[in-house]
Formats: sequence, structure tokens, C-alpha cells
Amino acid sequence: MDIAVYLLIPLIMLTGWGIERRIEQTGRRIARIERKLDLVMERLGIEEADPGLDRVRALVRDGKRVEAVKAYRRHTGAGLKEAVDEVDRLGNRS
Repeated sequence: MDIAVYLLIPLIMLTGWGIERRIEQTGRRIARIERKLDLVMERLGIEEADPGLDRVRALVRDGKRVEAVKAYRRHTGAGLKEAVDEVDRLGNRS
């Protein structure tokens, strides 16, 4: 019984590490695809129509970056880094 537990614990840890690694790779891949899509949309002059982001854009224009990040996170449920990156991107467009 003890030997089985000692063999099972490293196996579970390795499996968890492998899954975590794949999730990180997928996240990076999605971020690259989104950046490419943003570049294509910018090149074509297409702006994402999301009425909830109007407040975020207004806050960015007014120079209220922190409030814009908070509003973006509330509206989209995004994490802090994603929200900061998006607010920076919106600021660069203005």
C-alpha cells in the first residue's frame, strides 16, 4: 500500500505539471492570435463594437487609466494584466 502511494504521488504531480504547462502554452497562443487579429482589424479600420467599452474609452480619453482598468475588468471579467494591456491598446488608438 505504501509503495503504491509513493508511486502515485509523483505521477499525479507530473500530470498536474504537464496540464499546467499546456494551459500556459494555450494562453500564449491565444494572446498571439488576438494580437494578430487586432493588427488586421486596425489595418482594415474595423473597430470592435462593444457598447460596454464606451465608458472605458471615455475614461482613457480623460486620462483616468486606473479607473479605465477597473471598468474594463468589471465589464469583461478579465484579469489585471489583460485589462491593463487592453487599456494601453485603447490609449494608443486615441
